[in-house]
Amino acid sequence: MTRRGALRSIAGALAASVAMPLAAFAQDVDPINQVLQSGSGDWSDGFDAASNGAASVRTSAPILSPDTAQAVEYAIQNYTDIVARGGWPMVPADKKLSLGLRDPNVVILRQRLTVSGDLAAGAGNSQTFDSYVDAGLRRFQARHGLPADGVAGQSTINMMNVPADVRLGQLQTNLVRLRSMSGFLGDRYVMINIPAAAIEVVENGRVISRHTAVVGKVDRPTPVLATKIYRISFNPNWTVPASIIRKDLIPLMQKSPDYLTKKHIRIFDSAGVEVPPESIDWNTDQATKGYMFRQDPGDFNSLGSVRISFHNDEQVYMHDTPQKDIFGREQRFDSSGCIRVQNIRQVIGWLLRDTPEFPRERIDAIFKSGEQVNVNPKPEMPLYLQYISAWAMADGVTHFRDDIYNRDGIGQLALQ
Repeated sequence: MTRRGALRSIAGALAASVAMPLAAFAQDVDPINQVLQSGSGDWSDGFDAASNGAASVRTSAPILSPDTAQAVEYAIQNYTDIVARGGWPMVPADKKLSLGLRDPNVVILRQRLTVSGDLAAGAGNSQTFDSYVDAGLRRFQARHGLPADGVAGQSTINMMNVPADVRLGQLQTNLVRLRSMSGFLGDRYVMINIPAAAIEVVENGRVISRHTAVVGKVDRPTPVLATKIYRISFNPNWTVPASIIRKDLIPLMQKSPDYLTKKHIRIFDSAGVEVPPESIDWNTDQATKGYMFRQDPGDFNSLGSVRISFHNDEQVYMHDTPQKDIFGREQRFDSSGCIRVQNIRQVIGWLLRDTPEFPRERIDAIFKSGEQVNVNPKPEMPLYLQYISAWAMADGVTHFRDDIYNRDGIGQLALQ
């Protein structure tokens, strides 16, 4: 297919997301179409439309697919048209909107969802939040990385009220990033999208699995890198980075002198001799001079049960965590630059799939026994840590995320 032909193909899908009823999307990827097919087609105040699958906007195509840049080009054209037509209305944030509610704000919500293509044109101006609005809202939430709960609360309304011209600028900025990554990335690779706090495991041009992640705080950002995974460490010790000693451990020890003992963190001097915590003056910076802080392995360890190391100068890595509930949070920008990985065992199994001495049975046994084992995958696996805060896919879905590190040059998109 020629580039022009590909753009025409993408255009057919993306144009539908803005100016046409969503029935124009492919049947297997559009949740609104599923809703329409299950109902009577009557855009009244009825509540008979099923909304199952309304938040499913995923495809098997990776964000760094060669088709993504072309899809963003056409999305830019569509958002340019939206801006030229005056953008979308601002949804009042004075109350939550959810299924069954009747309120004048629902009319504005309908209009907002229609302009962005999440609700079919001709859906009416009823004040009732019916199942069609519910499905459209869930679709919007999924495209913006929000919990697709069908409730227009503060976070959702904040996302809705980002002006169309700002979203257009975001797409234009990210198009440059996507073009720079449009070459061959490898038959197998892992991609971490930092603003989305999400991971894609990719093989032969398809996403094999997706994983929720936790990435760096605003003041301790996860770096953008193109690198390779070289080691998997089971049941690791954790050597505390100097930055965490200075910013976290010293203040914590000032408040709670038994903190290190409770967390199974031991201190060693330059000769490798263990030093008792009470021998250090925690009201000074003595702890940062010549000491190593190391946490014992175990289910309490900050790295959890496994660490994935990759080449970099920032001393960051991927790892498990004992705090599994953190993956359910809406905002997952909570680390010191490292990446915590949800369901990391699935990633490990995939990384070691072609390492015959580490079948899944042995991996499970190592996790269970607590044995400390290091494995070097051969060949080393390509890993891309990227900053993609806006992208579009060939199926007609355009995605946006907060510009958490303010790298898009638009302060309004920084993490709220």
